Amino acid sequence: MEAIASAKSKKKNNFNIQAYLASAGVTRKIVKYQKLDKAYSQGDSAANVLYIQEGRVKLSVVNPVGKEAIVAVLGPGDFLGEGCLARQSVRRETAVALTPATLLAIQKSEMIRVLHAEHMFADLFISHMLERNGRMEADLIDQLFNSSEKRLARTLLQLTRYGMQEEPQKMLPQISQETLAKMIGTTRTRVNYFMSKFRKLGFIGYDGGLHINPSLLSVVLHE
Repeated sequence: MEAIASAKSKKKNNFNIQAYLASAGVTRKIVKYQKLDKAYSQGDSAANVLYIQEGRVKLSVVNPVGKEAIVAVLGPGDFLGEGCLARQSVRRETAVALTPATLLAIQKSEMIRVLHAEHMFADLFISHMLERNGRMEADLIDQLFNSSEKRLARTLLQLTRYGMQEEPQKMLPQISQETLAKMIGTTRTRVNYFMSKFRKLGFIGYDGGLHINPSLLSVVLHE
């Protein structure tokens, strides 16, 4: 994860993706969402790719009996909805703003054109896809082999973008224990127990918001 993040960081230093996507030559639409607004829903037509400028977005899926699973929580610099580039005609997940968010909506045809026209942009997008796939594999391994305590600690660190940027966020946007429980596949009661434990150990704090201490990593590494 750190190696990929380092490579991604170097690319960003050489290529300003925000400036490029905001340039006159790129057809895109800026969309602002309030907390809990849906960017799109599972089953909607998949016609564009979205790029997060500001805020956090939750991706979730619901099975036929109504059970929800949270696939990912994405932040600034992340893409979503890229499945349309792989011939997905409908959305496989629902995207909901966890905080006020600003996204760039890029039509599928425009995204394909940009990927062919700007090689540095294409390299950055490929790095994004590889990083996302790596995170999904790590999440699966986490679910199969690690305790719910470790899964919670790892999820909290991921939400701070730990290992994905030089200066991880110290305070997280408001996120419910129920949401955390869905993300790691356990109950809200278990999440509440572990959050209380982490607080007593000084790994987290609640001074004006949820603060995460990087020392929480010790829970993930502990055998």
